[in-house]
Amino acid sequence: MSFAERLRSHGFAIVEGVLDEDSIAKYIHLLEDNTNSGMRRGGRRNLLALTEMKQLAQSPSLMALVRPILGQDVFVVRGILFDKQEGANWKVPWHQDVTIAVKDRVEAEGYGPWSTKEDIVHVQPPKAVLEQMVSVRLHLDDCCASNGALRVIPGSHLKGRLDQNVVSTVVGSQSGVVCEVGKGGALLMKPLTIHASSMALEPRHRRVIHFDYAATDLESGLEWFERS
Repeated sequence: MSFAERLRSHGFAIVEGVLDEDSIAKYIHLLEDNTNSGMRRGGRRNLLALTEMKQLAQSPSLMALVRPILGQDVFVVRGILFDKQEGANWKVPWHQDVTIAVKDRVEAEGYGPWSTKEDIVHVQPPKAVLEQMVSVRLHLDDCCASNGALRVIPGSHLKGRLDQNVVSTVVGSQSGVVCEVGKGGALLMKPLTIHASSMALEPRHRRVIHFDYAATDLESGLEWFERS
């Protein structure tokens, strides 16, 4: 089964060896440069403001991962860095990713509720928008169960957008899978796949570059915040 087939059926897929050692070292150096990158402990939003991150998101190696899923017209719409480490070690409860970042608040049917995170407007779009998206999580460090690897419920993306009570019911009835990914590897995930992560038992860097991709414009004058 190809990674694209696994993603469609299971809601996630792991592809190792996407980044080589030289690329990993380059991106770590970039992201550790506080002056140039605006880095904060634990990560940052608006990662696509960095030219090198925009180039990475649009690189042939990443396009080869997302085009088999979303087609030739795919584009990146959000970039985030997560860095679990000592002093920035958190857990995330079971949930689906149901919000997108947009440039401005424009009232449109099917969009809402609204929120603002670090001055960026977010909204929950219709389910159809989320179903035409895919996330790529690039790992700059080895990621295993002991340092907060993502856990997922296979096939849960096929259940649609769920309220939190139903999410809890699904989690209680199905076994989660720990997504251990080697340094330089990628985890692909559909936004509606139920997922969570624990605090790291061994706090050390767990740097993950997270890109969201889409292939459709938004409705009623709404615009993706970081479309590239």
